[in-house]
Amino acid sequence: MAQVWLVTGASRGLGREIARAALEAGETVVATARSADAVRDACGGQHDRLHALALDITDAEAACSVAAETTERFGAIDVLVNNAGYAELGFFETFTDAAVRRQFEVNLFGTMNVARAIAPHMRERRSGLIVTISSFSGLVSSGGGAVYSASKFAVEGWMEGFAQELAPLGIRSLLVEPGMLRTDFMDQKSASFGSIHIPDYAEAVAQYRSFVNGANGNQPGDPKRLAAQIVMLASQGEVPSRLIFGDDARQWAGAKVDQLRQEIAQSAADRG
Repeated sequence: MAQVWLVTGASRGLGREIARAALEAGETVVATARSADAVRDACGGQHDRLHALALDITDAEAACSVAAETTERFGAIDVLVNNAGYAELGFFETFTDAAVRRQFEVNLFGTMNVARAIAPHMRERRSGLIVTISSFSGLVSSGGGAVYSASKFAVEGWMEGFAQELAPLGIRSLLVEPGMLRTDFMDQKSASFGSIHIPDYAEAVAQYRSFVNGANGNQPGDPKRLAAQIVMLASQGEVPSRLIFGDDARQWAGAKVDQLRQEIAQSAADRG
């Protein structure tokens, strides 16, 4: 039996590929972005199982309206893919307070808005899957990514606990932590850079911007492969709590685990 998917941020990048993969698997997909027309153009308006809706995830009332419209029309939301987000890429002190707050408003609070709107429908049915698109940057932070990582670390902490609250009610959860994917995530349509010039960081910022520009379009990860894997996992009875996708993500995550083990051992040794 076909499932009903709701995918946010579906007009481009990984969200678009997940929506397409779900459609190819025979699912019904409610795909959202700030522009419904952009979703139709991206996902193929010819699909009779594609239903494009406009949604700014920072608008909690709009998220509730989309949830209500979807459940009224289709009777259920079986899979939520909380994908919408963007990156503030640059050194922390080069960002205004407003820019940092906007990063959290979208990546954390917007994602929470959608989950809060959908969860009651899943609880009522004692069934559902919430797929939360995080990042390897939700596990590992580095210079140039502090603000973005902070928002994704917050998503990880929230969803790790929320998943445990939902599990006894029959609702499954999957945190997805991709490495660098070949999408437009790093170009100026998605990413934003700090606006404050600080001479002490000027050289390092220039090097970081050069890295981002060189990496854009040359990332090792295939978003189509990840989308297909997510759709496959959603069809199974059990899902892992996390999916770390890509050799780069697994290497960085493994290095972080090794570092933590060393620091735990050192902390124990320092106790005497």
